[in-house]
Amino acid sequence: MKEKAVIVLSGGLDSTTCMGIAKQEGYDLYPITFDYQQRHDREVEQAKKVAEHYGVSHQHKIVDISFLREIGGSALTDDQLEVPTGEETEGIPVTYVPARNLIFLSLAVAYAEVIGAKVIYTGVNAVDYSGYPDCRPEFISSFTQTANLATKVGVSGERPIQIATPLMQLSKGEIIRRGLELGVPYELTTSCYQGGEVACGECDSCRLRLKGFAENGVEDPIPYK
Repeated sequence: MKEKAVIVLSGGLDSTTCMGIAKQEGYDLYPITFDYQQRHDREVEQAKKVAEHYGVSHQHKIVDISFLREIGGSALTDDQLEVPTGEETEGIPVTYVPARNLIFLSLAVAYAEVIGAKVIYTGVNAVDYSGYPDCRPEFISSFTQTANLATKVGVSGERPIQIATPLMQLSKGEIIRRGLELGVPYELTTSCYQGGEVACGECDSCRLRLKGFAENGVEDPIPYK
């Protein structure tokens, strides 16, 4: 019987690449997606399509954490804040969602413990990223220690929680290259912070994605304005 892996699946490029990697590494896939009424909530529908592509829609968990919109504080959860386009920003950008990955991983740990999963895959990245503090290796290391102090499987020594971050030290171009090798369905993914069916091509996420495909000499399969 295959070992189980939970994949934090947003429907974006990075998390879908993690699905491909986890499959290639021989795990039984259990994706988990979080609906926090984000501006780009189209990614929830795309995550469903990715799960269907990998034949695990029956194991796909979608969790409503819409309280993140009530808290606000991010251009992705507060309609009063604009998504920046076309310019570099200094410091932590307004698209940072407070405590998002902390919450995502905490719930993913709970899901993994319940189903007996060996590992949790997340697409955090410390190279081509937007400056989010919860995408750094320091955070993942600290969180893993905390998770193992806070769970039955951690304190019993039965199955310590593992957080797999296979994209952590890769550029966006390297991530896409790996995904292309694995046949990752990038045509099903979405990255645009604006959340439209046609990507804006101007937000930070779109620009990083386009740059990554250009570095591989491949056209991005999703439509842009």
